[in-house]
Amino acid sequence: MRFTKSLNQNADFTRLYRRGKTDSAKTIAIYFRKNGGRGQRLGITVSAKLGGAVVRNRLRRRIREMYRLREQRMIPGFDIIIVARAALINAPFSRLERDFDQLFLRNGLMTEESHEEGVHLVD
Repeated sequence: MRFTKSLNQNADFTRLYRRGKTDSAKTIAIYFRKNGGRGQRLGITVSAKLGGAVVRNRLRRRIREMYRLREQRMIPGFDIIIVARAALINAPFSRLERDFDQLFLRNGLMTEESHEEGVHLVD
């Protein structure tokens, strides 16, 4: 992730959980809050209840990749925590895409996909 820093201090997570806004879908939940222009910061949480280390790391990688593919469309100035939910374990990537886009667009964290980003065919 080129423009996003990791959110890794416990105090930052606690502050977002207590004072941030929240929204959820079947596969993920998000907590977010404006950070006063300190750029974009992202934290990913996967509970040990969801499985062993292999499963948790796979879920983390899927979420990180979903974010990376959309990083250019993210609106800067937010701290965001993405929490994996149990439904993500067996969900196809397309379900994660749908939930991710729905949550981030609904909460004003991401812009609509521009037509200029797609592949252009030349005649």
